[in-house]
Amino acid sequence: MSHNCSLPVTSEGVYPFDARGVAKRFRHAAIFGALDSLQPGETMRFCNDHDPLPLLSQINARFGPSVAIAYVQREPGEIVIDFKVIG
Repeated sequence: MSHNCSLPVTSEGVYPFDARGVAKRFRHAAIFGALDSLQPGETMRFCNDHDPLPLLSQINARFGPSVAIAYVQREPGEIVIDFKVIG
């Protein structure tokens, strides 16, 4: 099952973020900036071509329990993760 990360913002406050279109040297800064801009209850739907385990560790270290991480899709070449900001 393939997810389309170019979908518009949903009424549920899910904002797509396709990391595949961001230069590698700017990806983490862009992701942290996007997470910083979310309000409690909003979600960033992150799409990537590989499982970003080092990034997940950095998000846990920086945001702790204020950002919930849930895989939507975890297949080789197609990773989709929801990052939800908790109030």
